Amino acid sequence: MKQPILGIDIGGTGIVAGVLVDGHLEEVRSIPTPANESQEVVLNAIAEFIEGFMHHDLLGIGIGIPGLVDVENGIVLNLSNIPAFQHVHLREFLENRFRKPVFINNDANCFALGVQKYGVGRPYKNLVGITLGTGVGGGIVINGHLYSGVFSAAGEWCSAPYLDHDFEYYCSGKFFNQVYKEKPKTLAKKAEKGDLIAIRAFNEYGKHLGALIKHILYAFAPEAIVLGGSIRKTYPHFQESLFESLKDFRYPQVIQRTKILISELDETAVHGAVALVEDEVEIIPAVK
Repeated sequence: MKQPILGIDIGGTGIVAGVLVDGHLEEVRSIPTPANESQEVVLNAIAEFIEGFMHHDLLGIGIGIPGLVDVENGIVLNLSNIPAFQHVHLREFLENRFRKPVFINNDANCFALGVQKYGVGRPYKNLVGITLGTGVGGGIVINGHLYSGVFSAAGEWCSAPYLDHDFEYYCSGKFFNQVYKEKPKTLAKKAEKGDLIAIRAFNEYGKHLGALIKHILYAFAPEAIVLGGSIRKTYPHFQESLFESLKDFRYPQVIQRTKILISELDETAVHGAVALVEDEVEIIPAVK
C-alpha cells in the first residue's frame, strides 16, 4: 500500500480536490473559489478545504493553479481570475499549517503529468498535453518527467502570436464565442443536427488547432499529444479538419508516429497534482 496523496486544482471559479488511495482517486469534492475576496480569505478557504481531508495519513499535497509559479520555492506569482492572489507563499503557508510537504505547479503542466501517469498517456515517456477550454494551456513531459521551465511557463503556446491574435483566441472557447457568438457545446448540438454554420465553425477550429499542433511538432516531436479540457468532448466535429491541416507538415514520418489522443479523465489536473508529489517524494508504505 502507498500513503494517500491529496491533489488540488485551484481555479478562478472552483477548487477541486481528491485523494489518491491505492492508485484510485477518491473523495473528489469541490468548493466555490472566493475569487474576489482578499488574499487572506482565499488562503483560509483553501486551508479549511484541506482540513476536511486530513483524516488521511497524507504523504503530501500537490496543487495545480492557472498561473505562474516559482516551483522551487512554492510561490504563486499570479493566479488567473483571482486578483488578490499575487506573489503568495502558498507552500510555506500550508506546510506550516499541516506539516506535510507541498508541491505547486501550473495546472496545464499538471494535466500533462496526470495523463502521462494515470491516463491515456501512460504508454509514452514523451508527450505534450493541451487543455482546450475557456483558454488554452500546455504541458510538456520529457522522459517521463514534467518539464516546467522558468516559473512553470513552459508550454504557454496560448500567448504565441497567430494570425491577427494569438493561439488562445483561435484554439479555445474564445473562437466560438467571439466569431460565432455561441458556446462550443451549443454548436456541437447544432452540428449533430446538420447545421451548416456549426459544421463550418468546427471545420475552421480544427484547422486552427492543427496549426498549433504543427508548432508543437516542430519544437518537440513528441510521441503523443493529448487533448483535454471541455472542448475535447466535441472532437468528432473537428477531427477530420484537424488531420487535414496536418497534411502539409514537412515531416510526414513524424505525423505517422505521433499519436493524437483524447483524455478520458475528467479530473486530470487533480491526478496531475497528485503526480507532483509522487515525482518529488519517496513513497513510503503506510504503517498499519
